[in-house]
Amino acid sequence: YINITKSNSNKPIQDVFAEAFRDMRLLQKEEPEKSSQISWLKKNARFTGELFLGHLRYGTFGKNELENLHPFLRENNWKTRNLVLAGNFNLTNIDEMLSKLITLGQHPVKVSDTAIVLEKIGKFLDREVERLFKYYKLQGLPNIKISERIAEDLNIASILTSAAKRWDGGYVMAGAMGHGDAFVLRDENGIRPCFYYVDEEIAVVASERPVIMTTFNVPLTEVKELELGHAIIIKRNGKVTVECCKTPSEKPSKCSFERIYFSRGTDADIYRERKELGKLICPRVLKAIDYDIRNTIISYIPNTASVAFQGMAEAFTDYANRRKMEEILANKENLTREKLEEIFSLHPRREYIAVKDVKLRTFITQDSERDDMVAHVYDVTYGQIREYVDNLVVIDDSIVRGTTLKQSIVRILDRLGPKKIVVASSAPQIRYPDCYGIDMSRLGDFIAFNAAIALLKESGRECVIEDVYRKSKAQEDKPKEEIVNYVKEIYAPFSDEEISKKITEILTPEGINAKIEIVYNTIESLHKACPDHTGDWYFTGNYPTPGGNKVVNRAFINYYEGNNKRAY
Repeated sequence: YINITKSNSNKPIQDVFAEAFRDMRLLQKEEPEKSSQISWLKKNARFTGELFLGHLRYGTFGKNELENLHPFLRENNWKTRNLVLAGNFNLTNIDEMLSKLITLGQHPVKVSDTAIVLEKIGKFLDREVERLFKYYKLQGLPNIKISERIAEDLNIASILTSAAKRWDGGYVMAGAMGHGDAFVLRDENGIRPCFYYVDEEIAVVASERPVIMTTFNVPLTEVKELELGHAIIIKRNGKVTVECCKTPSEKPSKCSFERIYFSRGTDADIYRERKELGKLICPRVLKAIDYDIRNTIISYIPNTASVAFQGMAEAFTDYANRRKMEEILANKENLTREKLEEIFSLHPRREYIAVKDVKLRTFITQDSERDDMVAHVYDVTYGQIREYVDNLVVIDDSIVRGTTLKQSIVRILDRLGPKKIVVASSAPQIRYPDCYGIDMSRLGDFIAFNAAIALLKESGRECVIEDVYRKSKAQEDKPKEEIVNYVKEIYAPFSDEEISKKITEILTPEGINAKIEIVYNTIESLHKACPDHTGDWYFTGNYPTPGGNKVVNRAFINYYEGNNKRAY
């Protein structure tokens, strides 16, 4: 009654659906009359139930092996004790939870966060099943009848409340029981996104709103956001409730990086916010090109920066229009047709310069493959730039490591002969590790961190690095609630502009003819563009949970000691 199929090939979606429909297609040939009967199909073909759980894993740390793919299954001979789990999450205190399980006498075969969470929920599921079994046994019900009553009366909200009591992290956790109940639980800080839609026929939950709207052809107003700390619970009889399982945080910390990069840009709010990020970086870009838009081509690094580019282009147009107006007013006594033509010819020059040949995201590529891949991802459009006359501005959604910029993009853009290349990041400088589901856990990978370290060394302030290590090491074994983020002191001596300048220096390859400048959006601009998603720990180091400080503390110790392990 539980069917699972997984694929880690280069065409996983096709593989999964081919396997899911294989039985049904075979039966349509062998039993054409019966294959249209749902009740018969449920008994004779796999993947023909009423409850479906799917998951797409972007593996950014380690290998994408089948055994790491969700969903995970906890098997049992009792239907109600079978548990299937999948989710978008990372918990920072898996070590604590593992220790707790061991003290209870358990010896988990796997120690991954998913396996531990599966066992944690499973433990309280077992308790709830045992409680109901004893209750109905005392009433004299036979075992078969008891199993039916347990399936009807299982209190999923109570199970989740107990299981998630000490979870520290960001998560949207989806699960299903063998008898047909299902749930999706969201963390109390709202770090990971979650949306749902319910009508008289269907209940659907997903991490992104547009996929629900497109698949079921429903308007935006009917797709709801799952509240912080709440679970949507779908019983096998079709009853759907939303119940509070963890007290919602007074200061929600919805992930801003979802808005900048990770979530699909077809969401109405995300589209608007990304455009706004593009608009807000325009003043810094204009300053970098000395306001010379007549001799500047603007473009973007495909494909996720295309929406921010639209916003930047609109801001460029607004600036050009203001310039035209000012010039007309300044020359209103002596305007000629030729002068007006000259004034109105000022407009942003938008071109498709960087071309992505392969549909790959280098940010979420396995570490071992990233360097080899970036050199082959991009091509350029020739014949648009006037050599050594035009500036070239390209906007990217974010700059995490800078690998792609240095090894590929800057080099191939320089071949076009621009006078200056300005790379604009719609995100602020990424300075701190993430530990809530977007896997960026090693400080040494961040170009902003490397730039700050380089500045400290160049200015003779290595003592700051040593002091941060000493203080971080001293609190290594403290409870996570007592740990302080001392890594902030690495950045404290320098302005954003100083760090950006050093980043530019580090990411400029040898033998480049054009002058290079990298500019970033500010934290203030980020919050102005995304006012409802204030989770900015990547940029500020202000983590919404105590486990975040523990992770950044461990990440710095790992960096200082030359340990390449993940910080959680």
